[in-house]
Amino acid sequence: MKINNNQNGRIYRNLGFYLLFLIIVISLATSFMQTELPPQVMTYSEFLEAVEAGRVSQVTIVERNVSGVLRDGTRFVTYAPDDPELIQILRGSGVEIEAQPPAEPSWWIRILESLLPVILLIAIWFFMMQQLQGGNRVTSFAKSRAKLADPQTVKVTFNDVAGIDEVKEDLQEIVDFLKTPRKFMKIGARIPRGVLLYGAPGTGKTLLAKAVAGEAKVPFFSISGSDFVEMFVGVGAARVRDLFANAKKNSPCIVFVDELDAVGRHRGAGLGGGHDEREQTLNQLLVEMDGFDVNQGVIIIAATNRPDILDPALLRPGRFDRQIPVPRPDLNGREAILRVHLKGKPLAEDVDIKVLARRTPGFVGADLANLVNEAALYAARKGKEAIQMEDFEEAIDKVIAGPERRHMIVSDREKKIVAYHESGHALIAKALPNSDPVHKISIIPRGGAALGYTLQLPLEDRYLISKEELLTRLAILLGGRVAEEVIFKDVTTGARDDLKKATEIAREMVCEYGMSEILGPLTLGHRHKEVFLGKDLAEDRNYSEEIAYAIDKEVRSIIDRAYDQAREIINTHRERLDALAQELINRETLEKEDINRILGFPEKEEDNSESKEETDSLAKTEVEIRLQKEEGGEKSDEGKFPEGRINRDDEHSSKR
Repeated sequence: MKINNNQNGRIYRNLGFYLLFLIIVISLATSFMQTELPPQVMTYSEFLEAVEAGRVSQVTIVERNVSGVLRDGTRFVTYAPDDPELIQILRGSGVEIEAQPPAEPSWWIRILESLLPVILLIAIWFFMMQQLQGGNRVTSFAKSRAKLADPQTVKVTFNDVAGIDEVKEDLQEIVDFLKTPRKFMKIGARIPRGVLLYGAPGTGKTLLAKAVAGEAKVPFFSISGSDFVEMFVGVGAARVRDLFANAKKNSPCIVFVDELDAVGRHRGAGLGGGHDEREQTLNQLLVEMDGFDVNQGVIIIAATNRPDILDPALLRPGRFDRQIPVPRPDLNGREAILRVHLKGKPLAEDVDIKVLARRTPGFVGADLANLVNEAALYAARKGKEAIQMEDFEEAIDKVIAGPERRHMIVSDREKKIVAYHESGHALIAKALPNSDPVHKISIIPRGGAALGYTLQLPLEDRYLISKEELLTRLAILLGGRVAEEVIFKDVTTGARDDLKKATEIAREMVCEYGMSEILGPLTLGHRHKEVFLGKDLAEDRNYSEEIAYAIDKEVRSIIDRAYDQAREIINTHRERLDALAQELINRETLEKEDINRILGFPEKEEDNSESKEETDSLAKTEVEIRLQKEEGGEKSDEGKFPEGRINRDDEHSSKR
């Protein structure tokens, strides 16, 4: 009868257990059988005194270990140094002396010593055989690390994806091909071999890939781009080959590569040249996607946040044929995403999902999921049975401006300065027609260094911004600094962030958007992006020193005009500014209704916020306004919240 490996292992384990149990039983029995008292341990001096006193009757010497019996029957042991007079002392005292050679090891120890080399050889042979079983584990690092998800275990479908309907429509063709490939082959259509999903972090690229696999009910291989590259040369290419070999065996299937830029960066880029191992991996990926051996039924879906640094060979037709941008959700998209994340959560009657969608411009799916979770945590912390609107408001403030720091000690003078600073922002925003409504003002310290903030909410999602609107933003940004100067006849470091943003907007108006009346519709300067490092290294000045002087002069002129406009508004409405600042000092946080009541300006029209079609249907043209540029692949606060609704007052650490 044959015994498989599992049965052999079970027998060996049982034998080992019984042997260990037997050894323990014998050891315990031996210890219990020793009924005699242990011998008394004596120092050598005590031993000599006992000998000289005639109390020692007999000793046994084994090398330098001395044991014996006193005349009263007490057994003792001691350790004797190399004392040549010891024997004479013992004989002189009439002690019976017995000398014995060192004890030899027991027979089983001698057998173990003789068999030890054989046992070691057998153990080494057994270990190597274990490593060689199952496809040579010594070289298993060359195997693909892709995880294979069974079609029945992928439960995510397009119903779990909201806010990006256009992207789902593009991916629906992939699902249809995997379900009914004959329909496409019959008419001679070829499904795209690769689909590249790119967009900001948190927009749902990985979720979309899972939804495609869940809809098509096909095997789904998932791997990260960083899993290909190792310290050993050739491992990445071997893993790519192994991945596609497994994919062919399970075709039709989907291979999803997350963070493709980790392995697909532009070849030969960087200050120190290319990376041989990474380039070999990329070359093998290019061959597998579109080489002589065509992979039928294997569709690759990749995701990245940086499509600009990918190698052009990856993006050509035949490899990633379809490149799908995954944008930030618009107003309707944010509402749909919120409904998905709010499923199964108890909501109070005052919760308005449409209002929440309006109050979260620039939020992606991950931000909205975090928002819902933060609101639920607030409600649970207060012992509520349902999530209320105030919980969502607090969660929005925390996500945007950071957690409250109520225990931070701020002096009365600094508190008054911050109150007038934020009131200056709000007053300018309410007085100018092209600004977004002011939703909240707070002088409660939040986050790392923000002593206060003014929150504006847009009436709708915006992608194009006019020159007048940019000038209005400049006046609002400078309103806090102007209020400090008018009220206190001095300025503080609180306007540092405002001045930085205002200068960037004015320079972009002149150099990038052609909004200067003196220089005209020109784009001045050209930025070089190093694709390997992923950041700006330098900017070419394709203009003369005279033009550079004119640029600086025009930027200063735009800032001065906005500053004068803000000063004029604050001087005209000084009483309103004082009333708003005083109320802010007393209450620390003011909502929209309180701000409108105190300032008395007519509320801006909001009837278009729901009736207008979303402007995201318009193509993003070259004159699209972006207040902040991406640096190093990471977006600033303005990039995350494109309308720039928060004016943070960053006080210097020594002022706190």
